[in-house]
Amino acid sequence: MIERPNSKAIDRKRRLALPHADPPIRDAEERARDFDEAYGEWDLDAARAEAERCIQCPAAPCVKACPVENDILYALWLLEHGEVEDAASVFRATSSMPEVCGRVCPQTELCEGACVYAKQGRPPVAIGRLEAFVADRAPRPPLESPRRTGHRAAVVGAGPAGLTVAEHLARRGHEVSVFDAWPAGGGILRYGIPSFKMAHSLVQDQVDWLAGGGVSFVFDTFVGRDLTVDDLFDQGFETVFLGIGAGVPRTPSIEGSELPGVHQATPFLVRANVEEELRPAEMRDPVGVGRRVAVVGGGDTAMDCLRTALRLGAQEVTCWYRRTEQEMPGNERDRTLARQEGASFEWLAQPVRLISGPHGRVGAMECIRMRLGESDASGRRRPVEIPGSGFEVQVDTVVLALGYLADRDTVARVSDLDVDDRSLITIDAESGRTSREGLFAGGDAVLGPALVVTAVEHGRRAAEAMHRYMTARGAGVPAGWSS
Repeated sequence: MIERPNSKAIDRKRRLALPHADPPIRDAEERARDFDEAYGEWDLDAARAEAERCIQCPAAPCVKACPVENDILYALWLLEHGEVEDAASVFRATSSMPEVCGRVCPQTELCEGACVYAKQGRPPVAIGRLEAFVADRAPRPPLESPRRTGHRAAVVGAGPAGLTVAEHLARRGHEVSVFDAWPAGGGILRYGIPSFKMAHSLVQDQVDWLAGGGVSFVFDTFVGRDLTVDDLFDQGFETVFLGIGAGVPRTPSIEGSELPGVHQATPFLVRANVEEELRPAEMRDPVGVGRRVAVVGGGDTAMDCLRTALRLGAQEVTCWYRRTEQEMPGNERDRTLARQEGASFEWLAQPVRLISGPHGRVGAMECIRMRLGESDASGRRRPVEIPGSGFEVQVDTVVLALGYLADRDTVARVSDLDVDDRSLITIDAESGRTSREGLFAGGDAVLGPALVVTAVEHGRRAAEAMHRYMTARGAGVPAGWSS
């Protein structure tokens, strides 16, 4: 592995003059006809040239903006010099899944948003796509541990937080079992993120790699219904990690939301994007959309639903949002891709009633126009109805992408667990410890709907604390240990 550059020897003026090359992306009309990844293959020369644009800032703002503090500067320096495998190993030193994070993280709000080019109003270094590039091309070394410790840990949830915990505990030589309610691993990575944003084979590769390293997986098992946390402790697991996410859809206050042809976002995405044999029985029927699709909501999930509907053959796909684009919570990059592929947007419009058509399915949507009032608790201007502005549009399918909440029922079944008024689990931020002895948590179950990379960071911290907890117990340290 080549050494880091001498910061004083970097010709930053020359680098700042280098041209930016957009990551290759497939033609919008072509990619909207299939579920393959939208981005194409970058060749090594182009990737190296883009990496060379990094001016190796001494302050490293991109690293500070990354939740897992990837050593981005060094990784790009290695890539610039053609050291692809070494660059990948640098990313993997702090991130359990760089091939995933490089694709799905909102880099414009994190590392790329902090890039000096972005501060100048110029295209930042394409950090995310370069991270994915090197991770894709560098074989992941086998998951090995120096010895078996005899300690046992259970992980509830095979999403990004849970998979990260499993990896780091297995590396320590602990026996790890992962339980998940879905038929296959990945959590939101498979049963939320569409395959055109990230090939689901990457998720399966991660699960297979962990299984090859001794991690066991138990699917189709809902902890909180089929098993309880108490059951897991009774089975001899010394620690349990709760990575159950926050996947309960917000209940819409829209009359007619129970009509056929009206879908919640997650079942819609699962039925369209996940292989039939890996879907729950109740989601195995194919989903049809007709000609006109309305997606209600403004976050990243809404963009995923828009783009999915286009790939299912809909001719008119419209996002209905009650504020303006400026207030939208989702990633601007995903909105741009949706527009390129043919989606349209209706701002300042609130659906209030879904109307049955001649065959009993949804056939029309009644809406009302809005204006923006004063800021609400979220800091965004509050939408206010405009009296007498109602109108009706014809629809064949409606997808409700109104956000997600914590699973109140599941956490209520865990004894001695402190949660807040939103049923999010209360933890010690540095260790992931909950109010119950031996129980840890992280990811969206703690934060609410957040980022994959944040879940990874939570998983790393929790795994380290769980390791210390188990080894301390093995050494006879009394309860009430300190991390």
